[in-house]
Amino acid sequence: MSETVNAGCAGPAAPAVRLRRLVDILCAGMAIFVSLPILLVIALAVWIEGGRPILYSQLRLGLNGAPFRMYKFRKFRADCDDRGSPLTMVNDNRMTTIGGLLAAFKLDELPQLWNILRGDMSFVGPRPETLVFADCFRNGFEKILEHRPGLVGPCQVLFRHENEMFPPDGNVADFYREVLFPAKAKIDLAYYSNRTVTSDLRWIVQAVWIAVGEPLLNRMRRPRPDGQSGIAPTGGSVGANSFQK
Repeated sequence: MSETVNAGCAGPAAPAVRLRRLVDILCAGMAIFVSLPILLVIALAVWIEGGRPILYSQLRLGLNGAPFRMYKFRKFRADCDDRGSPLTMVNDNRMTTIGGLLAAFKLDELPQLWNILRGDMSFVGPRPETLVFADCFRNGFEKILEHRPGLVGPCQVLFRHENEMFPPDGNVADFYREVLFPAKAKIDLAYYSNRTVTSDLRWIVQAVWIAVGEPLLNRMRRPRPDGQSGIAPTGGSVGANSFQK
Protein backbone atom coordinates (compact mmCIF):
# COMPACT_ATOMS: atom_id res chain seq x y z
CA MET A 1 0.00 0.00 0.00
CA SER A 2 2.78 2.41 0.89
CA GLU A 3 4.52 2.08 -2.48
CA THR A 4 1.29 2.64 -4.40
CA VAL A 5 0.32 5.68 -2.38
CA ASN A 6 3.79 7.19 -2.53
CA ALA A 7 4.13 6.88 -6.30
CA GLY A 8 4.90 10.23 -7.91
CA CYS A 9 5.10 12.19 -4.66
CA ALA A 10 7.76 14.87 -4.37
CA GLY A 11 7.96 17.44 -1.60
CA PRO A 12 7.41 21.21 -1.93
CA ALA A 13 10.30 23.69 -1.77
CA ALA A 14 12.45 23.07 1.31
CA PRO A 15 12.63 26.70 2.62
CA ALA A 16 8.85 27.03 2.63
CA VAL A 17 8.49 23.67 4.39
CA ARG A 18 11.01 24.63 7.09
CA LEU A 19 9.34 27.99 7.71
CA ARG A 20 5.90 26.42 7.92
CA ARG A 21 7.23 23.77 10.30
CA LEU A 22 8.73 26.42 12.58
CA VAL A 23 5.43 28.29 12.68
CA ASP A 24 3.59 25.05 13.44
CA ILE A 25 5.88 24.24 16.38
CA LEU A 26 5.58 27.71 17.91
CA CYS A 27 1.81 28.00 17.42
CA ALA A 28 1.03 24.43 18.53
CA GLY A 29 3.12 24.80 21.67
CA MET A 30 1.42 28.09 22.53
CA ALA A 31 -2.04 26.70 21.76
CA ILE A 32 -1.49 23.67 24.01
CA PHE A 33 -0.31 25.89 26.87
CA VAL A 34 -3.23 28.33 26.53
CA SER A 35 -5.90 25.64 26.07
CA LEU A 36 -4.61 23.29 28.79
CA PRO A 37 -7.49 24.10 31.21
CA ILE A 38 -10.02 23.42 28.42
CA LEU A 39 -8.29 20.15 27.54
CA LEU A 40 -8.45 19.02 31.17
CA VAL A 41 -12.14 19.93 31.50
CA ILE A 42 -13.01 18.05 28.30
CA ALA A 43 -10.99 15.02 29.39
CA LEU A 44 -12.81 15.00 32.74
CA ALA A 45 -16.23 15.33 31.06
CA VAL A 46 -15.52 12.44 28.67
CA TRP A 47 -14.31 10.28 31.56
CA ILE A 48 -17.32 11.06 33.79
CA GLU A 49 -19.83 10.27 31.06
CA GLY A 50 -18.30 7.15 29.56
CA GLY A 51 -15.09 6.23 31.34
CA ARG A 52 -11.95 5.35 29.45
CA PRO A 53 -10.47 5.69 26.90
CA ILE A 54 -10.60 9.47 26.87
CA LEU A 55 -8.76 9.75 23.57
CA TYR A 56 -9.54 7.99 20.31
CA SER A 57 -6.69 7.25 17.95
CA GLN A 58 -6.73 6.04 14.36
CA LEU A 59 -4.16 5.44 11.65
CA ARG A 60 -4.29 8.11 8.94
CA LEU A 61 -2.31 8.74 5.77
CA GLY A 62 0.35 11.39 6.32
CA LEU A 63 3.05 13.10 4.27
CA ASN A 64 4.05 10.99 1.26
CA GLY A 65 1.52 8.36 2.28
CA ALA A 66 3.28 7.37 5.51
CA PRO A 67 0.68 6.27 8.10
CA PHE A 68 0.58 8.02 11.47
CA ARG A 69 -1.68 7.80 14.51
CA MET A 70 -4.03 10.76 14.77
CA TYR A 71 -5.67 11.65 18.09
CA LYS A 72 -9.10 12.99 19.00
CA PHE A 73 -11.20 13.24 22.12
CA ARG A 74 -13.52 10.24 22.06
CA LYS A 75 -16.99 11.26 20.88
CA PHE A 76 -18.45 7.74 20.38
CA ARG A 77 -19.38 5.23 23.03
CA ALA A 78 -16.43 3.33 24.49
CA ASP A 79 -17.74 0.02 23.13
CA CYS A 80 -17.60 1.26 19.52
CA ASP A 81 -14.66 0.30 17.34
CA ASP A 82 -13.44 0.67 13.76
CA ARG A 83 -15.68 -2.12 12.50
CA GLY A 84 -18.54 0.35 12.03
CA SER A 85 -18.89 3.03 9.38
CA PRO A 86 -15.63 4.96 8.78
CA LEU A 87 -17.74 8.11 8.41
CA THR A 88 -19.77 10.00 11.02
CA MET A 89 -23.43 10.13 10.09
CA VAL A 90 -26.08 12.72 10.97
CA ASN A 91 -27.62 11.71 14.33
CA ASP A 92 -25.08 8.92 14.57
CA ASN A 93 -26.29 6.55 17.30
CA ARG A 94 -22.70 5.91 18.38
CA MET A 95 -22.34 9.52 19.56
CA THR A 96 -22.34 10.32 23.27
CA THR A 97 -23.91 13.46 24.75
CA ILE A 98 -20.51 15.02 25.42
CA GLY A 99 -19.30 13.78 22.04
CA GLY A 100 -22.13 15.57 20.25
CA LEU A 101 -21.21 18.83 21.98
CA LEU A 102 -17.52 18.37 21.16
CA ALA A 103 -18.33 17.60 17.53
CA ALA A 104 -20.58 20.67 17.21
CA PHE A 105 -17.69 22.96 18.16
CA LYS A 106 -14.92 20.74 16.68
CA LEU A 107 -13.38 20.49 20.15
CA ASP A 108 -12.79 16.78 19.66
CA GLU A 109 -9.99 17.78 17.26
CA LEU A 110 -7.94 19.61 19.92
CA PRO A 111 -5.61 16.65 20.68
CA GLN A 112 -4.30 17.01 17.13
CA LEU A 113 -2.26 19.94 18.44
CA TRP A 114 0.02 17.14 19.69
CA ASN A 115 0.13 15.69 16.16
CA ILE A 116 1.15 19.13 14.88
CA LEU A 117 3.86 19.46 17.52
CA ARG A 118 5.19 16.00 16.61
CA GLY A 119 5.30 16.86 12.92
CA ASP A 120 2.60 14.42 11.81
CA MET A 121 0.35 17.31 10.80
CA SER A 122 0.36 21.03 10.10
CA PHE A 123 -2.16 23.70 11.09
CA VAL A 124 -3.17 24.10 7.42
CA GLY A 125 -3.20 21.17 5.04
CA PRO A 126 -5.40 18.58 3.37
CA ARG A 127 -7.37 16.51 5.84
CA PRO A 128 -5.66 13.15 6.51
CA GLU A 129 -7.69 10.23 5.22
CA THR A 130 -8.16 6.90 6.95
CA LEU A 131 -6.46 3.86 5.49
CA VAL A 132 -9.91 2.69 4.38
CA PHE A 133 -9.80 5.33 1.65
CA ALA A 134 -6.15 4.87 0.64
CA ASP A 135 -7.34 3.51 -2.71
CA CYS A 136 -8.73 6.97 -3.58
CA PHE A 137 -5.22 8.39 -4.07
CA ARG A 138 -4.73 7.56 -7.73
CA ASN A 139 -5.19 9.15 -11.16
CA GLY A 140 -3.35 12.29 -10.08
CA PHE A 141 -4.93 12.58 -6.63
CA GLU A 142 -1.79 11.03 -5.08
CA LYS A 143 -0.18 14.48 -5.44
CA ILE A 144 -2.22 15.57 -2.41
CA LEU A 145 0.10 13.42 -0.31
CA GLU A 146 3.02 15.69 -1.22
CA HIS A 147 1.61 18.09 1.38
CA ARG A 148 1.60 17.53 5.14
CA PRO A 149 -1.99 16.91 6.28
CA GLY A 150 -3.58 19.64 8.33
CA LEU A 151 -6.07 20.54 11.01
CA VAL A 152 -7.85 23.14 8.86
CA GLY A 153 -8.00 24.08 5.20
CA PRO A 154 -10.38 24.90 2.35
CA CYS A 155 -12.19 21.56 2.39
CA GLN A 156 -12.63 21.61 6.15
CA VAL A 157 -14.49 24.92 5.71
CA LEU A 158 -16.37 24.26 2.46
CA PHE A 159 -17.43 20.73 3.49
CA ARG A 160 -18.06 21.49 7.17
CA HIS A 161 -21.49 19.82 6.98
CA GLU A 162 -20.24 16.91 4.91
CA ASN A 163 -22.37 14.28 6.65
CA GLU A 164 -25.53 16.12 5.59
CA MET A 165 -24.58 15.33 1.98
CA PHE A 166 -24.59 11.57 2.52
CA PRO A 167 -27.48 9.76 0.80
CA PRO A 168 -30.07 8.44 3.26
CA ASP A 169 -30.05 5.12 1.41
CA GLY A 170 -27.17 3.37 -0.29
CA ASN A 171 -23.50 2.81 0.43
CA VAL A 172 -22.13 5.93 2.10
CA ALA A 173 -18.50 4.82 1.70
CA ASP A 174 -18.98 4.40 -2.06
CA PHE A 175 -20.62 7.84 -2.26
CA TYR A 176 -17.63 9.31 -0.46
CA ARG A 177 -15.17 7.59 -2.84
CA GLU A 178 -17.03 8.48 -6.02
CA VAL A 179 -18.40 11.95 -5.26
CA LEU A 180 -17.07 13.71 -2.16
CA PHE A 181 -13.42 12.63 -2.25
CA PRO A 182 -12.85 13.69 -5.90
CA ALA A 183 -14.57 17.03 -5.25
CA LYS A 184 -12.41 17.73 -2.19
CA ALA A 185 -9.25 16.45 -3.89
CA LYS A 186 -9.66 18.88 -6.79
CA ILE A 187 -10.03 21.79 -4.37
CA ASP A 188 -6.94 20.66 -2.43
CA LEU A 189 -4.83 20.27 -5.58
CA ALA A 190 -5.85 23.74 -6.78
CA TYR A 191 -5.12 25.37 -3.41
CA TYR A 192 -2.01 23.74 -1.98
CA SER A 193 0.07 24.14 -5.11
CA ASN A 194 -0.43 27.95 -4.92
CA ARG A 195 -0.86 28.61 -1.20
CA THR A 196 0.56 31.64 0.61
CA VAL A 197 0.97 32.54 4.28
CA THR A 198 -1.84 35.08 3.91
CA SER A 199 -4.23 32.57 2.35
CA ASP A 200 -3.40 30.02 5.06
CA LEU A 201 -4.22 32.59 7.76
CA ARG A 202 -7.50 33.39 6.04
CA TRP A 203 -8.56 29.74 6.10
CA ILE A 204 -7.55 29.44 9.77
CA VAL A 205 -9.76 32.43 10.66
CA GLN A 206 -12.67 30.98 8.68
CA ALA A 207 -12.23 27.57 10.31
CA VAL A 208 -12.25 29.09 13.82
CA TRP A 209 -15.40 31.01 12.94
CA ILE A 210 -17.33 27.98 11.67
CA ALA A 211 -16.10 25.83 14.57
CA VAL A 212 -16.87 28.27 17.38
CA GLY A 213 -18.42 31.54 16.22
CA GLU A 214 -21.10 30.16 13.91
CA PRO A 215 -22.40 27.44 16.30
CA LEU A 216 -22.53 29.94 19.17
CA LEU A 217 -24.44 32.44 17.03
CA ASN A 218 -26.87 29.75 15.90
CA ARG A 219 -27.50 28.68 19.49
CA MET A 220 -28.14 32.30 20.47
CA ARG A 221 -30.59 32.64 17.58
CA ARG A 222 -32.45 29.45 18.52
CA PRO A 223 -36.00 30.38 19.65
CA ARG A 224 -36.70 30.03 23.35
CA PRO A 225 -39.77 28.14 24.63
CA ASP A 226 -41.63 31.47 24.98
CA GLY A 227 -40.99 32.23 21.30
CA GLN A 228 -38.30 34.82 21.93
CA SER A 229 -34.91 34.63 20.22
CA GLY A 230 -31.79 34.04 22.29
CA ILE A 231 -30.38 37.40 21.13
CA ALA A 232 -31.56 40.36 23.11
CA PRO A 233 -32.70 43.51 21.21
CA THR A 234 -30.11 46.24 20.98
CA GLY A 235 -32.59 49.03 21.44
CA GLY A 236 -34.94 51.18 19.36
CA SER A 237 -36.94 49.33 16.72
CA VAL A 238 -34.31 46.66 16.19
CA GLY A 239 -35.74 43.38 17.50
CA ALA A 240 -34.47 39.84 17.65
CA ASN A 241 -36.05 38.99 14.31
CA SER A 242 -33.82 41.52 12.54
CA PHE A 243 -30.93 39.08 12.98
CA GLN A 244 -32.74 36.31 11.07
CA LYS A 245 -31.65 36.03 7.44
